Amino acid sequence: MPDSMSEQLQQDMECEGLLECFHGLKQLDRECFQALVNAEEPLTVDEIAEGVDRERSTAYRAIQRLLQNGFIQKEQVNYEQGGYYHVYSPTDPSKISDDMQRMLNDWYAKMGQLIQEFETKYEQNDASTPSVES
Repeated sequence: MPDSMSEQLQQDMECEGLLECFHGLKQLDRECFQALVNAEEPLTVDEIAEGVDRERSTAYRAIQRLLQNGFIQKEQVNYEQGGYYHVYSPTDPSKISDDMQRMLNDWYAKMGQLIQEFETKYEQNDASTPSVES
């Protein structure tokens, strides 16, 4: 991952890279998300783990990160004889993009504020530094 914003702007990015950029998600998280998007119906953790060829516990951690960041939804399915299990499905893409747009707007406002603080701070320092006349 590039260190500076200028390096980030120069690199090629795909829309899926937003998951990593905005939320710090990992490659496995992206693979699990993609498995859910490609599925025709909600999947269990075991089915997701099998789809991404990982251990159940590893896939479960990725699912928890996706759930925590709002990319997927969890639903409880009850057995008729008692007990239950959970299935997961992707969140509506428009909700995810709205959340990312809101986060981007917040970030943009914060950066604007910091830039203004920078200008104010160094303008004051510049004004208080006596000029040397020759």
